[in-house]
Amino acid sequence: MASKNTGKTVKGGEKGKTKQGSVEKSSDVGEKQSNTRHDVVVNEREKKKQTFIVRTIWTLIMVSSFLAILAAGQFWTIIGVLLLQIGVFRECINITTQRAKIEELRYTNELNWWFLITTIFYLDGRNLIKNYLTNFVVSDYTSVIAIKLVLHHKFICYIMYVIGFVGFVASLRKGSLKFQFAQLCVTHMTLLLIILQGHCIINNILHGMFWFVVPAGLVIINDIFAYLCGITFGKTQLISISPKKTVEGFVGAWICTTISSFALVYAFSSMNYFICPVNDNFYSNIFSHIECDPNSVFIPQVYRLPTFLIDILHKEYIQVKPVYFHSMVIATFASLIAPFGGFFASGLKRAFKIKDFGDTIPGHGGITDRMDCQFLMGSFSYLYYETFISSHYLTLGKILQTVIINLEPAEIILLIKSLMSYLFKSGIVDETTYTKVVNAF
Repeated sequence: MASKNTGKTVKGGEKGKTKQGSVEKSSDVGEKQSNTRHDVVVNEREKKKQTFIVRTIWTLIMVSSFLAILAAGQFWTIIGVLLLQIGVFRECINITTQRAKIEELRYTNELNWWFLITTIFYLDGRNLIKNYLTNFVVSDYTSVIAIKLVLHHKFICYIMYVIGFVGFVASLRKGSLKFQFAQLCVTHMTLLLIILQGHCIINNILHGMFWFVVPAGLVIINDIFAYLCGITFGKTQLISISPKKTVEGFVGAWICTTISSFALVYAFSSMNYFICPVNDNFYSNIFSHIECDPNSVFIPQVYRLPTFLIDILHKEYIQVKPVYFHSMVIATFASLIAPFGGFFASGLKRAFKIKDFGDTIPGHGGITDRMDCQFLMGSFSYLYYETFISSHYLTLGKILQTVIINLEPAEIILLIKSLMSYLFKSGIVDETTYTKVVNAF
């Protein structure tokens, strides 16, 4: 009996040791898992902190660069927009041409860039050359080339496109035809959405820096308020393609952006540097002394208040610049429509299963990730200006461009004599001045 009990005791002891060992092992595993989770949490915090620092630094760099370019003048602002267009085009095309690299398809990349150059030259080349001729004293040889480029601009662009078309057909290869034609369609679609709308932004700059700064600023402000209102009040999802966007953030940003538009108009509508269109001041900067007759929207006008406001304010009339009313329309578009440019970009990224369009801007992704709403905003601002604001009058700069480009030197001299004759007969200049000018030629 004793031996049996002893045996049971030994077995019981062994079981106890086994259980104790199991507990110790499970305890060790638990500690390791706990330590692992702690390390993961710490690493995540460090990663978020590092990302925040990098993102903040590059945000400051982008804001500083934007302000510096604005201060540098219309010419450098246009150059900046052109570079942004090229950067966005490059990112969009890169995500669609991976197969071309794998299959080593000839000239796919080269043709994309050729079509880009052709499109930019067609849309912006003529205006840039005209402003170059008007604002620079150039040599006879350079002047002749520039004038020829302007006079035959459309035909030159057509020939450039035909060269690209022939090059594309020559590059076709059996087994890859479907991809190559799809790539041609993608290239043209990208040119339409990016370069054509970028051309509208450049025209906004030529109309006056105000029409570039305010729409672009309103998009940025709307993006900030959409985030702030979303994290504060957001409950209802706005669109499935961007799950973090909420109806509350969308509407709240609209209200805040509209109010902010008044501050932007107040800041920029009284400075000639921003409201004067480009005539002979193409290469001026913020320190230049610019004079112009401002558009009527920048001149205060008297408005009669509605009856219910008269009772509240005890005032029947107010004096305000019409541009404040226009800014409300632009702010509404920036809030309700421009964000769909961002949603479109989000859908495109999901289609290609990528997080960002590139890594050009550390902490922010690619240029496209920051510019996705700006192109849609730019095209609207351009068409709105042309439809409701532009006065469509001739300026001295436009007349001078027409004279330089279309008349021969002898015809220009004849024009000067004719103008002097008109001024003399009108009594604007005296006979001595008239005689001196005419005899000078």
